[in-house]
Amino acid sequence: MAERYDNVKHGKYVCELKAAYSFFKECTAPQIGALGANDLGGADFTVGYSYIDQPFLMVNRTHKHDFNQVIIFMGRDSNCVDYDSETDFTVDEQVYHITYPCVIYIPKMTWHGPLNIKRVTKPFMFFDIVLNPVPSTRDNQIVKQ
Repeated sequence: MAERYDNVKHGKYVCELKAAYSFFKECTAPQIGALGANDLGGADFTVGYSYIDQPFLMVNRTHKHDFNQVIIFMGRDSNCVDYDSETDFTVDEQVYHITYPCVIYIPKMTWHGPLNIKRVTKPFMFFDIVLNPVPSTRDNQIVKQ
């Protein structure tokens, strides 16, 4: 997954973000991301941004990681709190019905998912931040049976 980003390093601490494309077919706009392993000198930090403009099931099963994760939902323009979408997201067996801009902290080894984007009236920004040198993917999750 790391090879999707063709970012440009401008020294030890600066990484120029280049457009990439999501493995979710529903995310058709270019996205950006920086991986600690490739772009940030091995830092335990990876960030990905996606523009969401249609409903879809982003995560279909409950899983956990051995690293902390932060997810952000927010409006897409200068009024970042202008959010008009609905998402159901389960964290630690509680379903959150998200209809507002928010940040969600998922401590390592916490069960989470599914993540179902049910309605998108206004496109929004979705950020996935992990304290890990590579992104949260199906390759590094423990799936609940």
